[in-house]
Amino acid sequence: QVQLEESGGGLVQPGGSLRLSCATSRYALDYYTIGWFRRAPGKGREAVACLDSRNGRITYEDSVKGRFTISEDKTNNTVNLQMDNLQVEDTGDYYCAADTPPGCGLLSPYWGQGTPVTVSS
Repeated sequence: QVQLEESGGGLVQPGGSLRLSCATSRYALDYYTIGWFRRAPGKGREAVACLDSRNGRITYEDSVKGRFTISEDKTNNTVNLQMDNLQVEDTGDYYCAADTPPGCGLLSPYWGQGTPVTVSS
């Protein structure tokens, strides 16, 4: 069983930054692909960024490239999402999930409860 817990969401103005953190286990980091997903109001869930620590492979959704950075911290067993230059369209609930490598999709078997991000002036 893999457990994941998100934190760091909140309200930020356009152009601002937030850092989300996904707390999990060392086992999850070593054996699963960890992804960050979001669900914007009225839309479906989509993958934002994925990290496979077995080989360092990282992928980003096109709209966040150059603004978001996914990274892992094996000292604290977290996968973090640094979000810079946030835009109103980045608003939504953000989730982390663990998937069997090399997958990182909506069928991920393990999910956190989510943390809300609101970008508004």
